[in-house]
Amino acid sequence: MHEARARMRADKWLWHARFFKTRGAAAKAITAGHLRVNGAKASKPAQAVGIGDVLTFPQARRIRVVKLTALSERRGPASEAQTLFDDMTPEENAVPRTPRYEGKGRPTGKDRRNARLYDPTRLD
Repeated sequence: MHEARARMRADKWLWHARFFKTRGAAAKAITAGHLRVNGAKASKPAQAVGIGDVLTFPQARRIRVVKLTALSERRGPASEAQTLFDDMTPEENAVPRTPRYEGKGRPTGKDRRNARLYDPTRLD
């Protein structure tokens, strides 16, 4: 007979790997339908995950894609948590969310009026 693969609850693993601050927050994200295990949506925090599984979930403003490389017994320090997964998240171009006005700070009223007068996209 073949051995059963080591498994762990998804919410517990996400908490141990420090993707969520609390286990409850991880469980809430999974219950809301924000976790995919190997491409299939996980609906319960007790979803079993094991080494080799690929998890996809949102974290802050990014979509994280991680492959499990190890399971843990405890929630240890960050250096230990980083050994639990391989980050497969695609790199994003760093685009500033709100570009500044040519590095000069806040535009003056005159600058705003001139921008309206010479804006080629404006259809007055």
